[in-house]
Amino acid sequence: MTMQPEIYIALSVLNESENIKKVLSCISLQSFRRFEVVVCVNQYDNWWNDPKKVNICYDNFKSIELLKRTQNLNIYVIDRCTPGSGWPEKKGGVGWARKTIMDYVVSKANKKDIIVSMDADTYYPADYLQSIVDFFNTNMGVMGLSIPYYHKLNDDIRDRLILRYEIYMRYYLLNMMRINNPYSYTALGSAMAFPVWAYKKAGGLTPVAAGEDFYFLQKLVKLGSIGIWSSSVAYPSSRFSDRVLFGTGPALIKGQNGDWLSYPHYHFRLFDKVAETYNLFGELYSKDVKTPMDEFLKEQTSTDDIWGPLRKNYKDQKNFILACTNKVDGLRILQFLRKQQTNIKIRDEKIIFDYLNTYCKNEIDDKLLSELRGFDYSSSSIILLNDLRDFLFLQEMNVRKTK
Repeated sequence: MTMQPEIYIALSVLNESENIKKVLSCISLQSFRRFEVVVCVNQYDNWWNDPKKVNICYDNFKSIELLKRTQNLNIYVIDRCTPGSGWPEKKGGVGWARKTIMDYVVSKANKKDIIVSMDADTYYPADYLQSIVDFFNTNMGVMGLSIPYYHKLNDDIRDRLILRYEIYMRYYLLNMMRINNPYSYTALGSAMAFPVWAYKKAGGLTPVAAGEDFYFLQKLVKLGSIGIWSSSVAYPSSRFSDRVLFGTGPALIKGQNGDWLSYPHYHFRLFDKVAETYNLFGELYSKDVKTPMDEFLKEQTSTDDIWGPLRKNYKDQKNFILACTNKVDGLRILQFLRKQQTNIKIRDEKIIFDYLNTYCKNEIDDKLLSELRGFDYSSSSIILLNDLRDFLFLQEMNVRKTK
C-alpha cells in the first residue's frame, strides 16, 4: 500500500480574526486527515507606531490567541507580528509570509509531501484536500496545481464588481487554453498546491511585492508543467482590500471607482498572434522569420537580434523551442496583449459577445446569447452577469478537465 503524503497547509494571516474561525472550521471538516496547518500571522513592525495601522496589529494578536486555543488541529504558528518580530520596512508583505511558511515546511517535510496554499477568507469544501492528493497521486511528475475557483456573491455592491473581474479572468484563461499555451493558468494564492520536491527544484517562492503566486507558478511551468484540474473548487471572498498592489481586492476598489483599465478583455485575435509566434519557434531554430510579436520583443529586450543568442546557446531544436517558450513567458504575453490592446477601440462587452458568438455558439444557450447582445457591465442585471460568469465557469471547467 502506497504511503499517503502529508499535506502542509500554508496560511498567511493579516487582519483576519473575523475569518480565522471559518477557515479553521473548513480545515477541521476535511475528509483527508494527514495534514498540519502552518500559519504566519504577520505585519510590518512599524505599524505598532502608526495610529492608522495599530488596530491591525491588535487584530493579529486576536488571531494568534484563537489559533492557540484551537485544540482539534495540528497548528504551528509563525509570529511575525509581536513588537520586534514584524517585517522590516523594505522586506515584508504576503509574499514574504508565504515564503516564510513554505521554507519552514521544506525544512521538515518529505519531498513527496504537498504544500497547499490557502487564504483565511476563502471557503474550502470537505473534499478539497483529498482532491489535491488524488491529483498528485495520479500525476506524479507534475510540478504544481492551479485549483479551480468560484467567487460566491454577497447580495451587495460587490456582486457587480466581482462578476466583471471574474469574467475578465475566465475569458483570459479560456483564450490561453484555446491556443494551447503552456502558461494557461489562473494564479490565486488561495488556490494552488505543489509537492515539496517541486518547490525546492524551483528555488522556492520569490517574495515580490505582489503577484508572488503568478511568478511562482510561472517558475514551475518553465521547469516542467502544472495541472489545472481538480474535482474540488476553492471559493474565495470578494472583498475590498489594498493589502497587495494588484489582484481581486485592488481590482474591486478600482472597479468601484469605474476604473477597469487594468483589466480589459483583450481581443481574442491578439491571442491568435501569440499562438502564431509560438508556432514559429521551430522554424526560428534555423533562421529568422517574422513573427507578430517581433516589434514588441525588440522593444522589451532592447535588441534587434531576438533569437540569435538562443540559437547560439541551444544546439538542438527541442531545447531551442523550450528556451523560446521560457523567453516569451506568461508575463511577456500579458505585456504584449496589454500593449496591443491600446489599438483596440471596441468595448469589453462587445469583445466578449463576439468571442462567445465565434467560439461558443454550439454550447451557449440561444436565449443567453441573445440577452448578451448589447449587454452592459454597468447597467445589465446581476442575474445576466452571473449567467455569463456561470457559462464561462462551466466552459473553463470542461477544458481544464481535458488538459
